[in-house]
Amino acid sequence: MAVDAIGAVSQTESQVPRNAGINQDDFLRILLTQLQFQDPLKPVDNQQFVAQLAQFSALEINRQQSEKVDTLLTIEASNQAVGLIGKSVEVRSVQGSTVGTVKAISFATGEPRLTLDANGTSIIDVRLSDVVLVR
Repeated sequence: MAVDAIGAVSQTESQVPRNAGINQDDFLRILLTQLQFQDPLKPVDNQQFVAQLAQFSALEINRQQSEKVDTLLTIEASNQAVGLIGKSVEVRSVQGSTVGTVKAISFATGEPRLTLDANGTSIIDVRLSDVVLVR
């Protein structure tokens, strides 16, 4: 999940599908299949079996940590947005740079979007990564 921040460079979504990873249920299904179809004359070595379980445990811990970091980044982006209310900011857009005062924030898309008042004109749906300067 990409999280915007003030002055961050916008990144395009990754080309890797969200469901490309293996989850705990998939791993257990693979492990049970492996145990069902193993050669009875050459069973899986206990050390190898424990090593596979340890690797999966480490992967699961990394996945959980990644989710927690994503949550923290989302909270921080929200805090940044709230801190901008009433402040004058410069934002970049296709038309060039615009200076305006942050009047409101919306979270309709799950991430903070700013509404600016630029000389009586409302600019809505401004991403945090479009903010280049806080005045």
